[in-house]
Amino acid sequence: MKHHLVLRVVSKLLIPFILLFALYVQFHGDYGPGGGFQAGVIFGAGFILYALIFGLETARKVARPAVIRVLVAVGVLIYGGVGVVSLLLGGRYLDYSLLAHVPAHGQHLGIALIEFGVGTTVAAVMITIFFAYAGRGRR
Repeated sequence: MKHHLVLRVVSKLLIPFILLFALYVQFHGDYGPGGGFQAGVIFGAGFILYALIFGLETARKVARPAVIRVLVAVGVLIYGGVGVVSLLLGGRYLDYSLLAHVPAHGQHLGIALIEFGVGTTVAAVMITIFFAYAGRGRR
């Protein structure tokens, strides 16, 4: 796609805003619509757009598949780790109120951590699936 100058310029302008909007959806998910899953999909779509415009090999240099696979596991570990910490503090699995001295603060912290783990995993899985299907027949 090197000869599509307009697409390259417009995508260079849009991709940072797409990723920024994903972060907004991620951190605003506690107070309104959105959250980890939606933010992960938007973030993954930004990387997929980058790969479609600038090429698969360039995208693999930016988002290395080994790092993406680690992020899949890290997101799941964050999600599960919050639950294990709740158990270790004497509560039930994913009982957020035990994560801070004030139960409301613990609820906020727990939800933010859970949503971050979900967003990380969803974005990484989307990118992994895209790389798997986009790279078929090229090797």
